[in-house]
Amino acid sequence: MKIAIFGGSFDPPHIGHEMIVHEALRHLDIDTLFVIPTYLNPLKCDFVAPATKRITWLTQLFETQQKVKICDYEVKQQRRVYTIETIEYLLKTYEISKIYLIIGADNYKIFDQWRDHDKIQSHCELVVASRDDTIYPKDLKKLNINAKISSSKLRAHMDGAFIPKMIRNEVIEYYTRNIMEKRIERIVSILDTNKAESIQTFDMSNKDYIVDAVVIATTLGERHGAALLETLKTELKDKGEIFLNIDESSDWAILDMGDILVHLMSPAYREKYNIEEFLTNRELELNQEDH
Repeated sequence: MKIAIFGGSFDPPHIGHEMIVHEALRHLDIDTLFVIPTYLNPLKCDFVAPATKRITWLTQLFETQQKVKICDYEVKQQRRVYTIETIEYLLKTYEISKIYLIIGADNYKIFDQWRDHDKIQSHCELVVASRDDTIYPKDLKKLNINAKISSSKLRAHMDGAFIPKMIRNEVIEYYTRNIMEKRIERIVSILDTNKAESIQTFDMSNKDYIVDAVVIATTLGERHGAALLETLKTELKDKGEIFLNIDESSDWAILDMGDILVHLMSPAYREKYNIEEFLTNRELELNQEDH
């Protein structure tokens, strides 16, 4: 049995991954291509989409490819799994005569830092999926992939053009929602750490409102409100947030982040204007209209 191994986080799967699989099936003499999502990449500290979600997307994406098998070995270990472990598992499980290990150009450059890299090469022939014009050794197999995209870039700027059509809507919805939740959590954490009171968040997505989310917090006074505002500006800008506008007074400051509004209000102003009641009623009105 001749196989190829293509592992990665696939967080999310994108057209570059799809191209690699198609090129491998075209150019490598193999019986099975094992696509193996990691539980947690040995070179990374976390993931965004859980492993079960990534497996589901990969299964949907390659369900028509008879030679492609989505392998959940690493996911089932629920820990970081090094490539050599996966190779040894496959060798014990299948009668294998040839293994191609497909890696990206970036990983090829640091391959000598991989755990047991010499042992890996004793079992496998390396195949580099290259996205550039780098010159490689003549005897090294290459898959030329014309897709300059990465999962990390997609997570930062979700562009549907780089997501395979079969899973596009679900992937975009998941990461957009997840990224928004993390941004809200960050804002709330900053406010809570800096002694803001009565912090409330409102999900206004799909509610025909000017933004997707609203955060409201009560300040302890003018100086506290000014300090909160300055801390939010400093810490959120460090995380790449952009402020379209900031309206500031001694009793009420509004940070407009495009899709998120943050209200910092004195106790008197919060009671007087009662924004949370307006937002709650807005949601109830839309629910009634839907019925």
